Amino acid sequence: MSRASGRFTVLHLSDVHATESGLLYGAVNGLEQLERVGAYARATGITPEAVIVTGDLIQRGNAGAYAAVDVACRELEAAVGAPVFTVLGNHDSPVHARALRHHNLNHYGVHFVDGYRIIRLDSHAGRLDATQLDWLGETLASPSPRGTIIALHHPPLGSPMPVLSKQGLADASALLDVLEGSDTRAILAGHFHHVLTASVHKIPVFVGPSLAYHQIMNAGPAAVAGHAAPMFSLVQFTDTDVSASTIALTAPEPLFTQPISRVP
Repeated sequence: MSRASGRFTVLHLSDVHATESGLLYGAVNGLEQLERVGAYARATGITPEAVIVTGDLIQRGNAGAYAAVDVACRELEAAVGAPVFTVLGNHDSPVHARALRHHNLNHYGVHFVDGYRIIRLDSHAGRLDATQLDWLGETLASPSPRGTIIALHHPPLGSPMPVLSKQGLADASALLDVLEGSDTRAILAGHFHHVLTASVHKIPVFVGPSLAYHQIMNAGPAAVAGHAAPMFSLVQFTDTDVSASTIALTAPEPLFTQPISRVP
């Protein structure tokens, strides 16, 4: 595992949009994308300590897909040898998602992995309710040995895309007030279907790309455009730093390929 190198590695996946028929827009199979992430990790030697999926597990109206999503997450867990944690997004059904592991009582919770505290929050309604915020404050009252990772669907800021500029977490200030002075190392989110890295109240925020489709920035001020470019992120923590890298599951033809000379 990557702990041998002093890094705590998280595979950050988001916006799977699985369907009951198997294909989103007649082309995208979210369950297969989860399988591809596991295959990629095995082939490249990535050994994460945890996998976090930040919401929109299904496409709205496809609640029957949750059973298959749960199986796919368990298979991914076996493939990479690390626990898989999920949160709900605006497409998810809080009723039917109880079929998922860790969701039978609440859609938020806390988990400890190698001294890191992973907190799942439920923003399927676009905001966090008072009960959840109170619970979060109580949970953060005692620090974790290596800090806390917050996972939720809606980022606590807007997108630079005009049509998504107001689509962040509605009560972001309330969340950030609770996190103020805590041991939070980073916030992982999704929803935008494009990568965004920011610092909010001095907390790193990593908005992950989508496994379903990528939204480009130049679709115009009144439109969104989804492209078949599934991606996920590799987030790595050390005792002092955190970094995120985007990994694409598809690639264009190379302009060139050449050997690299290595100095012994």
